Amino acid sequence: MEFVLWLVLGIVALIIIVFLSYFNRFAILGNRIDNSLSQINVQLKRRADLIPNLIETVKGYVKHEKSAIKAVTDARKALVSAKGIEEKVKADKKLESALKTIFAIAENYPNLKANENFLELQRELATTEDKVAYSRQYYNDSILSYNDLCKTFPGTFFAGIYGKKPKEYLQIAESEKKNVKVEF
Repeated sequence: MEFVLWLVLGIVALIIIVFLSYFNRFAILGNRIDNSLSQINVQLKRRADLIPNLIETVKGYVKHEKSAIKAVTDARKALVSAKGIEEKVKADKKLESALKTIFAIAENYPNLKANENFLELQRELATTEDKVAYSRQYYNDSILSYNDLCKTFPGTFFAGIYGKKPKEYLQIAESEKKNVKVEF
């Protein structure tokens, strides 16, 4: 009789441990997703903070390229004020496009291209672009881990119990995948 009691207690303890383990796995993966999304926001903010310095450096050389400078300034404002990940991704794409125009314009100004501030800002932006790309990849990798847990057995069972549903990947719209056309 005592053996049966210990066996039942052991089985109950094992079931509790399994339930807690899956609850914790969902919590950890959810936190990882939130953290990776936060990292994307940090890098987008860093880029937005670099833009005013870049604009000031460029302004002195390209006084008659006001439309390109305005496009970058407007795109930066849109990114800073964007709410939600989809709006931020859309604003980020506009900013990337506007920055490409600025860098294309710089090709026509050898003094600007050689300017130490401009080169340093260009390096900083390139580094930030790499960090943004990595952060997006990390976000999608975190979503993959979470979705794998939600869609595989026994995770699907526990996902149903805890009300967890698969999450959406960060995607780039087809229109944003096309090459940017720069015209002067």
